Amino acid sequence: MTLGLEIERGHVDKGYRGHTYENKFKIWITDQKQRLSPTIKREMKRRSAIEPVIGHVKSEHRMGRNYLAHRQGDQLNPVLAAAGFNFHLLLRWFLRLLLCLILGRPVVA
Repeated sequence: MTLGLEIERGHVDKGYRGHTYENKFKIWITDQKQRLSPTIKREMKRRSAIEPVIGHVKSEHRMGRNYLAHRQGDQLNPVLAAAGFNFHLLLRWFLRLLLCLILGRPVVA
């Protein structure tokens, strides 16, 4: 499915070397040191902060392989994985709240 949007910048890891994208200045590879503006540096830091979450979702929420069929399954798989990840965070918060209420301690956000 294409949206007809032009890519502004792509932040990729080192495994993406040797790409055939016609505008090579729009692709930024991890640990690249040349031509980095402060905006690009900030985006690269954001990407490295997101990578552990992506790895966790892939391993813990069955994103390594898609078991759902066809295009609709491809679209549904990340939505269900994100919902499972958010539900996990919500359960953890709820258990912490319940524990604080049982022990009579102030609730910490």
